[in-house]
Amino acid sequence: MAVYSYRARSGAGDLVTGTLQGPSPDAVAAELQDQGFTPVKISPHKKTRLPMFIGRVKEDELIVFSRQMATLIKAGISFTRCLDTLEAQSPSKRLKTIIRDMKIEVERGSSFSDALARFPRTFSSLYVGMVRVGEEAGVLDDILDRLATLLEHESVTKQRVKTAVRYPVIVVTALTAAFFFLTAFVIPKFASVYAATKTALPMPTRVLIWLSNAVTNYWWAIIGGALLIVFGIKFYIRTTGGRWQYDRLKLKAPIIGSIVRKAVMARFARIFATLYRSGIPIIHALDVVKGTLGNLLVARAVEIIKEDVSEGSDLISPMKRTGMFPPIVIQMVGVGEETGALDEMLNKVADYYDSEVEYSIRNLSTTLEPVLLAILAGMILFLALGIFLPMWDLISAFRR
Repeated sequence: MAVYSYRARSGAGDLVTGTLQGPSPDAVAAELQDQGFTPVKISPHKKTRLPMFIGRVKEDELIVFSRQMATLIKAGISFTRCLDTLEAQSPSKRLKTIIRDMKIEVERGSSFSDALARFPRTFSSLYVGMVRVGEEAGVLDDILDRLATLLEHESVTKQRVKTAVRYPVIVVTALTAAFFFLTAFVIPKFASVYAATKTALPMPTRVLIWLSNAVTNYWWAIIGGALLIVFGIKFYIRTTGGRWQYDRLKLKAPIIGSIVRKAVMARFARIFATLYRSGIPIIHALDVVKGTLGNLLVARAVEIIKEDVSEGSDLISPMKRTGMFPPIVIQMVGVGEETGALDEMLNKVADYYDSEVEYSIRNLSTTLEPVLLAILAGMILFLALGIFLPMWDLISAFRR
């Protein structure tokens, strides 16, 4: 059947727009009249596309969408009416377009989760997976509420990270800009003076002059090489082997590694607790959790746990065997299994690691300051030696 766009008036005279499937415009008009609407205009629906210039859906818009969708579903409103309402209320052009397209898919018989899956840049695998589980278990409104809470928590964490790294990023950017300015404009002036003296130059000065010549004469090659390295690394990370190595590096990196590990543990515990509390079977819950952790090493560990549990094992035995889970996580999960309060114990684990991540992020700038100061001091010392050592040699020679 074809899809038609319509404009109609409600019994109160309000203008209503949307799309409906039907064999003909007359059939759509009849269906609208059965629903209590007076058709104004019915025309074949042109499938909308997502213009790239509109931009991505913001996190706060997605949170509001989830909250509102949960509220409307709880109120017993049909899916298409829910999407109509959210489309009319959304301030985002891109989200309006996505909601309109999802409504068409739902009217064609697709599930809500399948409609969401058509927009992977907006709805993550976690979002789609949890919605699919909510549909199967009949607790979609509860799942959407929990998704909104998870998204709010992740948004707050991202803002904290951005705030913590702002100072280090500013310092590194300033150092890089100062280095290129000195090598491109200052060092050549000194180099011409030193060349006129025809004296042997110390090693730091020779290195500075070499860097200055490289930046001045081959800046295009330096920029091109840097871009090539960046894109090469990105391409490698997209491969399975590259992503595995990248995720391993994130877990083992100094300073950052411990924060990443704590954040992954918090996400594992929070999502697992959410699914378990919603009545989702453990094996199914682990399958969803596996795809939402953002780290292949931990995801592989969860896969091992799922395989063992499906064969009748408890949770803590494979968790110990993988070596990926800290003792506190294993102990709390063990207590939760024994007492029947697994979701409560997992939430306590998540709360603990969330507080640890918050503390680590809050102190990230303080932790990085000694490293940045050491780099800054080394750079200043190197530049000072490279510039002033020949001058001291010249002064000594003149005194003789």
